[in-house]
Amino acid sequence: MKADIHPDYHEITVVMTDGTSYKTHSTWGAPGDTLRLEIDPTSHPAWTGGPQRVLEGGQVARFNKRFAGFGLK
Repeated sequence: MKADIHPDYHEITVVMTDGTSYKTHSTWGAPGDTLRLEIDPTSHPAWTGGPQRVLEGGQVARFNKRFAGFGLK
């Protein structure tokens, strides 16, 4: 490896939104810093499934309604 081109890789503490924490290595911050997450896999709907929305009259229904009378002869 070339000297002086790589970032410092050190231990930090990561605190999740529910208060749990763990130690990991990162190039973020300074050695011993604490990274507090605002969004994490335990709380974000993208990972937890979140509330699902069922759309009545979605795009396909609107398309069919709009072009119901249109046909090939």
